[in-house]
Amino acid sequence: MPTAHLPTTPPSPEPLILLGAALIDGTGAAPVEDSEIEISDGRIVYAGPRRGGTPTRSDVRTVDLSGSTILPGFIDAHVHLGLSIEDQQADAARFDSERTLRTALNARRTLLAGVTTARDLGGIDRGIRDAIVAGLIHGPRLHLAVSALSPTGGHTDFTLPNGRAVPMPMPVHPIIDTDDDVRRTVRLLIRGGADVIKICTTGGVSSPSDTPDDLGVPEEHVRLIVSETAKRAGQPVAAHAQGAEGIKAAIRGGVRSVEHGYGIDDEGIDLMLENGTFLVPTLSSALRVPDPDRVPAYLYEKKVKWSAIARERIAAAFAAGVRVALGTDAGVCPHGENLREPVHAVELGLSPMQAIVAGTKNAAELLRLDDDLGTLEAGKLADLIVCDFDPLTDITPLARPDNVRAVIQGGTVVKDTAARFGPEPHRPRLAE
Repeated sequence: MPTAHLPTTPPSPEPLILLGAALIDGTGAAPVEDSEIEISDGRIVYAGPRRGGTPTRSDVRTVDLSGSTILPGFIDAHVHLGLSIEDQQADAARFDSERTLRTALNARRTLLAGVTTARDLGGIDRGIRDAIVAGLIHGPRLHLAVSALSPTGGHTDFTLPNGRAVPMPMPVHPIIDTDDDVRRTVRLLIRGGADVIKICTTGGVSSPSDTPDDLGVPEEHVRLIVSETAKRAGQPVAAHAQGAEGIKAAIRGGVRSVEHGYGIDDEGIDLMLENGTFLVPTLSSALRVPDPDRVPAYLYEKKVKWSAIARERIAAAFAAGVRVALGTDAGVCPHGENLREPVHAVELGLSPMQAIVAGTKNAAELLRLDDDLGTLEAGKLADLIVCDFDPLTDITPLARPDNVRAVIQGGTVVKDTAARFGPEPHRPRLAE
């Protein structure tokens, strides 16, 4: 089983008791209107209704959060911290050192938006993950794919028809054409610290030489990859899959999640329900049409077409009851606006509570971290966010990072814009 790469920051220097907020615990249960949460050594000791007669203890910091709402820290199951697709030309001219620092800044923005855990599905190596664990930089705890795999001419073959490469390198060469390519590349990824293997069973919107309807990694190679990971830690396989046939090939091959899923047809929906496959719909990317002056023409044209398709077909998948875990595809859309994703999910048919569960409990299950994360229950890691509105009444304010007033990650306060948690010693410090 993969580790959760914890703790990302040192535990809070003293225990915390949070009183009075409405508690949405991520399980889907009704909110607790006057709640109490006790945190010690980075984990939740108690989460539920306010306990009568709680003794005053000098070693516990008590924080009154009356009028606020507490939710679990969100999990963004699809990010690319090292990528900004509307900044490719400028990025190509940068030194590697600057790109690394910009990746660290993206990680920090993601954390402060309310995402305490994320899954990066291609573009960074384990150095960023390890730097967060060591306290060298601030960011969500990470699961990594390292590189996303496709055949020649597929979604991660960043080569123009004239043979020139688009500047979107992967840490491990992503092209797999033969059985031997498949085995060796999966082994290289796992050796390099991959927590998940990402494959591309279709082309894509952002790639220069294919389309979402094109088939990529074939079903037989999907099966081979699943078989190869079963010999290790059983790393889940995530499939970039946008066109209907490639989506079905991924599901039949045994993937744990379909990423995007924009063109899923009714047969594909039935297969997802039958196999319990997760859908990570990346609506923040799917529904956002970029400025045509900032992206290549091929990308803009495909985006217009596939945004309309996604709006219709993802809504159909939601209505059918597929398992949904939220992910933004940040990097294709802006970093640090991650909680726009549950807002879009509600726009396409989920209830606010379903959207919250999809971004917390379900996402933790997808990453196989649900023993520690995803819900606010005794024994779980103390990852939570605080806002000053009721997201079950109106979830749209979540889309603005400023409306996430506080973020606690592993028991440590990493954001506190309303200064409710006390003096500077309770802010996180980077390792020295």
